[in-house]
Amino acid sequence: MNVPVDSLSDLVVERVGFGIFVLDREMNVLMWNRFMQDHSGLSPEQVVGKSLFANFPELPRVWLSRKIESVFQLGSFAFSSWEQRPYLFKFDHDRPITGGVDFMQQDLTFMPLMRDREVVAVCVTISDVTHVSIVQREREEAVAKLQEYADRDGLTGIANRRYFEARLRDEYTRWQRYGGEMSVLLFDLDHFKKINDQFGHGVGDTVLRVMAQRVAEVVRAQDTFGRFGGEEFALLLPCTPLEDAMRVAEKIRCTIADTPVEVQGTSVPVTASVGGAAARVGVPAYDVLINEADAALYSAKRQGRNRSVAFS
Repeated sequence: MNVPVDSLSDLVVERVGFGIFVLDREMNVLMWNRFMQDHSGLSPEQVVGKSLFANFPELPRVWLSRKIESVFQLGSFAFSSWEQRPYLFKFDHDRPITGGVDFMQQDLTFMPLMRDREVVAVCVTISDVTHVSIVQREREEAVAKLQEYADRDGLTGIANRRYFEARLRDEYTRWQRYGGEMSVLLFDLDHFKKINDQFGHGVGDTVLRVMAQRVAEVVRAQDTFGRFGGEEFALLLPCTPLEDAMRVAEKIRCTIADTPVEVQGTSVPVTASVGGAAARVGVPAYDVLINEADAALYSAKRQGRNRSVAFS
């Protein structure tokens, strides 16, 4: 049985699993395949011979017209990815609503149709890449969560030492370049070993979590608060002179000391010692700030604990 080639071509165009439509230079529709009909709800009789915008006024007229005109002028293919523009037509998709996309995500190809080396029309194909976009978004979200977990202390949920030192290094570099003020506070919980010995490590872990939460609620959004190790914590204060930083230190000390931690029916009193240091001319590196804040912290310990001391 011999089937005319033209009939086969028409059949393929009608049955392929992607959208095909053809536009002339005035943006009139010359062809509209079954995919476009099924997803738009408009038949070829309703669309062909009319401006595309007559039936779809919500389309990005300026962007699409420029895209089509560039193909007419250059005679070369053009493309648009869902990552650049998620969709052209607001078509429904058959993916789960948990995918997080409202409409079918679409890749577009703009193909010049030539006659005697002249572009007479542009064929636009639409590929449904909703599944690909959902998978990629899920992958990106998973990577972001892994990165967040890598930057967080597993017990307290605040920044870990590695992330804190990276932020301190970046902020110190900014300070070296532009000047201004920046300070660092180090503090740890007094006699924490006694808490672990008396009440157990489970209670000790709860104390650390509660203390971290309390302090996190009183620091500024632009500050970086992290666990430095064990019962020791650190706070980076950008654009903050040492005098103001020590006021923050007192606020933190009082936040910790004013209310005992209630754990399993037991009231656990907690205090903290705080040391502070500030960037200044002559400080050669960011880790020197840590050493100076640490020295001030141990000075606070020697002076009786439950106090704030500035490096001098």
